[in-house]
Amino acid sequence: MRFLVTGATSGLGRNAVEWLLTQGYQVHATGRNGEVGQQLIALGARFTELDLVTATDSEYRQLLNDCDVVWHCAALSSPWGKYEWFYQANVTVTSRLADMAGQLGIERFIHVSTPSIYFDFQSHHDIPEDYCAKRFANHYADSKYQAEQRIQEYVTRYPGTVYLLLRPRGIFGPHDRVIMPRMLTLLKRTGGVLYLPAGGKAYLDLTFVLNVVYALFLASTKQTLQSGEVFNITNQQPCQLNQLLKALLSDQLHIDYKVRALPYRLLYGIAATLESVATLTHQEPALTRYSVGSLYFDMTLSQKQAIERLGYQPLYHLSEGIELTARWLQQNGLV
Repeated sequence: MRFLVTGATSGLGRNAVEWLLTQGYQVHATGRNGEVGQQLIALGARFTELDLVTATDSEYRQLLNDCDVVWHCAALSSPWGKYEWFYQANVTVTSRLADMAGQLGIERFIHVSTPSIYFDFQSHHDIPEDYCAKRFANHYADSKYQAEQRIQEYVTRYPGTVYLLLRPRGIFGPHDRVIMPRMLTLLKRTGGVLYLPAGGKAYLDLTFVLNVVYALFLASTKQTLQSGEVFNITNQQPCQLNQLLKALLSDQLHIDYKVRALPYRLLYGIAATLESVATLTHQEPALTRYSVGSLYFDMTLSQKQAIERLGYQPLYHLSEGIELTARWLQQNGLV
C-alpha cells in the first residue's frame, strides 16, 4: 500500500509517517514545515511542502496520484481563533481532499476528527459515536463536525472509496504541539503552580499517539468495515487528571510543581475575560472557557465500536506512553 499523510510535519501526522516508514510502506508526506520535511525525506519519505488552504486543484491531484490510502491528519486544532481560519483549514480542505480522493477512486480515506464535538460543559461517561453536543463549545468543534458531514456526503457519491472517521481523545506523545507544550508553558508562567478547577479531579481519557497510528492502520486494512463508519479511539484507561499529571510531571520528569484547586466558576470567569481581551489583541489567551471546562467535566468515550468493529486494542499501556513521552521531551530539551 502507498500512503498519503497530511499534516506530516507535526504531531500525529509526523508520528504516522515515521511509523509507516519503519514498516516498509511507501509514504507521500505533506505539510508546511520544509525543515521537518527534509528530515522525513532523509528517513525515506517523499515530501511535498504545501499549504492545503491555498493549494490548487492540480496540486491536490498531484498529492493523491499513485496513492492507495489517505490519512488526513492535518487540521487547525486550537481552542481559540477566528471562525474563518477553522472553516478554511478544517472544512474546505477536508472537503476538497475527500472529493478529489473520490474522483480518483482512492481505495480508503481515513479522516482524523475529534471528540470535541461531544463537549457541552457537562460530565459524560462512555459517550457513543452517535452523540453530538446541541451547541458546540468553539469554532474548532463546529468546523470538525462540518467536515464530518461533508465526508458523509461523499460516502454515497463515491462508492468506490471507503471513507472512515476516527475520533481520538487527548492525543499525547512525541512531536505533540498542543497538550504538553501548553502545560509546560503554563508551569513556567505560574512558577510551577497549576491552577486547576476542583484540583484536577476530572475523570477523562487520553490516547498515546502511536496507539492512534495503530488505529489508523487498522482502519486502512480491515476489509469488513463499511464506508462512513466512525470510531472513538482512546487508551481505554480513563483516570483522573491529577493522577496523569503526577505520573508525567513528577514521576517521570521530576518537575517540582503544585496543584492549587480553584472554583470552576472563578476560572470560567477569568477565561471569559481573557477571551474578550484576545479579540482586541488578536493573540491566543492563556486560558479559554473550553479549556477550563475540559479540565473540570468528566469525559470518557465508549470503545464498543472500536473493539468490536475495528478490532482495536491499544498497543501501548498508558504508563508506557507516559514514559516514552517523558523520554522524548528530555531528549529534545523541552523540559
